[in-house]
Amino acid sequence: MSRPCAGPHAGPMTTANPAAVQVSGLTKTYGAGVTALDDVDVTFPRHRFTAIMGPSGSGKSTLMHCAAGLDRPTRGTVLVGDTDITTWSDDQLTRLRRDRIGFVFQAFNLLPTLSALENITLPFDLAGRPVDQDVVDRVVDTIGLRERLSHRPAELSGGQQQRVACARALVTGPEVVFADEPTGALDSRASAELLGFLRRGVDELGQTVVLVTHDPAAAAFADQVLFLADGRLVGSLQQPTAATVLDRMKSLELTTVRSGGTR
Repeated sequence: MSRPCAGPHAGPMTTANPAAVQVSGLTKTYGAGVTALDDVDVTFPRHRFTAIMGPSGSGKSTLMHCAAGLDRPTRGTVLVGDTDITTWSDDQLTRLRRDRIGFVFQAFNLLPTLSALENITLPFDLAGRPVDQDVVDRVVDTIGLRERLSHRPAELSGGQQQRVACARALVTGPEVVFADEPTGALDSRASAELLGFLRRGVDELGQTVVLVTHDPAAAAFADQVLFLADGRLVGSLQQPTAATVLDRMKSLELTTVRSGGTR
């Protein structure tokens, strides 16, 4: 599979602050000396699609959770825009996740009693904000489910449900959308449709997307891929293709086996 064509945001960054999220010296330990992240420095640029990959146990999801304010690092800083969130209270982090960050997980997390449209606009209701109908219409047209908006999740396919979940994450215009293995429960066709939607979210809606995945074909939709091993950043790849990502992953896994496995 060749890498999908990048959109209008694929050129050089010109904004004064190109980082949507920047982590520095990020370390996360659990229990008695279990290190999930070990002094990681990573920048997630604005208006870019970044994929995070690595062998099992490499720290991919831990990095995403710390960067998104879902978990607290043991050491280091996490800047969302220009704000270090590592010192924020739980209430402040809750507001951050509600107002400035979007999430898409493998489980669709749709409310079964609400229609697709009501699930998409739910973040506006939770924040007590009026629905921005122009933005909703634009996102709905991007996901291509306008004729299914009145249907409840049980009446939608898995791929359609996940596209609704993505629309919900994008509709408030968050500073960054974090997606943790969002295609894990989908077949190859539905996965490609979902990833194409995230790609258009970057190219057409100006969003920033960070994707955790184990799938080289999924990573090929990104502008850059970051590779982790044993809790450390061990490389990156620009303008990836499924083939180049697969080659890098094979090399990483071989190195991991030779060194005795991941933590």
